[in-house]
Amino acid sequence: MKKMFIGLMSLVAAVSASAQFVELDNVTLTQNPLTRAVEILYDLTNDIPVYVTLGITTNGIPLPDPVAVAGDVASPDFVAQLVQATVSRFGRIDTLVNNAGAFVPRHFAEYTLEEFQFAVGVNLGGFFHATQRVARHMLQQGSGHIVNITSSLLAEQPLAALPAALTALTKGGLNSVTRSLAIEYASRGIRVNAIAPGVIRTPMHAPESLDDLAALQPLGRIGETQEIADALLFLENEPFITGEILHVDGGASAGRW
Repeated sequence: MKKMFIGLMSLVAAVSASAQFVELDNVTLTQNPLTRAVEILYDLTNDIPVYVTLGITTNGIPLPDPVAVAGDVASPDFVAQLVQATVSRFGRIDTLVNNAGAFVPRHFAEYTLEEFQFAVGVNLGGFFHATQRVARHMLQQGSGHIVNITSSLLAEQPLAALPAALTALTKGGLNSVTRSLAIEYASRGIRVNAIAPGVIRTPMHAPESLDDLAALQPLGRIGETQEIADALLFLENEPFITGEILHVDGGASAGRW
């Protein structure tokens, strides 16, 4: 079984439009909240994802020494370590981006128990552990923003040619819980939104598969991480939006074509 990871990142303090750069594990990561939340970070030696918290001051100046912790987001102990490291470093968490993901395409009857536990552990367990712990800090602050990166294709637009019921089960579930938490926390100063991407150019997709994947979206091309980052910045800057599932999928969610 090939395990596919996407990293989780928590953002700290205010959004700024200024872009600066820092090198981390051979990956150029923008300190601009536009992009920093959706860049993909890997420990290339052992295939363990690296989860990162970056800080930026209210006047847009990036803070030095980002928090970077490698581990398994399905583990409650690891998430507790990540959250504690973030609070110790920055004193607060203003925005959590749940961008951890596991993708295991398979015919439903052929899934193994290991694959089920892996997908549920990363996609739902990672969300649960991180969001619950971070929400407690946000409740004490009286403010915060939680953004779940979910899925449009496969979770909402199943494809006969690419069966992936565990994506529908897990990422589709995040779409539902986004609305639930938005209502639960609306009166407590915490907004909860989701971004539902289509096929995005990331290491999850082999370069030779991109042309075929582009055909899955009406606009006929692959999305870029910058476009997901732009969607995140939009949600960050609109304090009247909560409970929204923002589709960034080249039109795939609109229907059949």
